[in-house]
Amino acid sequence: MRVIGHIKTDFKSKFGVPRQSGLVNESVGKIIFESEFRNVKALKGLELFSHIWVIWKFSENEDYEWQPTVRPPALGGNKRVGVFATRSPFRPNPIGISALKIIKISLYTADGPVIYVQGPDLMNDTPIYDIKPYLPYADKIDDAVGGFSSPEDINKLKVVIPEEHERKLPKRKKEALIQILGSDPRPAYHKDPERIYTFSYSDYEISFRVKDGTAYVIDVEK
Repeated sequence: MRVIGHIKTDFKSKFGVPRQSGLVNESVGKIIFESEFRNVKALKGLELFSHIWVIWKFSENEDYEWQPTVRPPALGGNKRVGVFATRSPFRPNPIGISALKIIKISLYTADGPVIYVQGPDLMNDTPIYDIKPYLPYADKIDDAVGGFSSPEDINKLKVVIPEEHERKLPKRKKEALIQILGSDPRPAYHKDPERIYTFSYSDYEISFRVKDGTAYVIDVEK
């Protein structure tokens, strides 16, 4: 398959990336096309849609073997289910799919046409294979069943950011960080309340620990 572009996001490493699209709505991304596909005609009519399906490559998992069973975070990381019953990256083909809201489309920039999206669950520079419009009448299924996934997975933790660290962050970055930590980015099997986790988000290094259902930010370094 041909890579048509890449997405720019604030997620510089796998740790901290939302587990599904739309969970961190304060986060934004922009899709920049490869030079071959920087043709404004290819986006004609897309402005009429509110959302798109983005088909992309699990580029950080290229060297891993696929696994017939995996342990999804929604089951606490303790129970194995079939890989085709999950969205795990350890698949026979490293392909992901995300439904993203279009913020705006800028057709004439230094990078050619650019699509700005809300709530991406992709690392910075993830390769994009394709973009398709989201069709509400066909893609939304009112009586769909979510299996072992649950809405409770969205806001698992309370988040505390001390004022001294809070003022280092722009408002939108702060709100996005609260959503990221609230969804508990830790591996499901990590339970040590003294363990300190550090990850890159935007231009910041964030350190936090989790105790009694609360994520405490202990450092923010630019």
